[in-house]
Amino acid sequence: MLNETDRQFFQPFWRRVVATLICGVWAAIEWLYDEPLWAGLAILLTIYCVWNFFYRFEEEPTDEES
Repeated sequence: MLNETDRQFFQPFWRRVVATLICGVWAAIEWLYDEPLWAGLAILLTIYCVWNFFYRFEEEPTDEES
């Protein structure tokens, strides 16, 4: 559910990878320091990034979206 501005910002593949990696590293750090609440939040954010940036991301928006 990215809007047009977000889609333009995350158009380069490396930005999507970096954003996802940051969330994953954050989850790992929180898990190592035994903070399950924050680790769970970071895991959910990582899953959200993977879903939106790699599974549902369209390189070029379709005309159906207006």
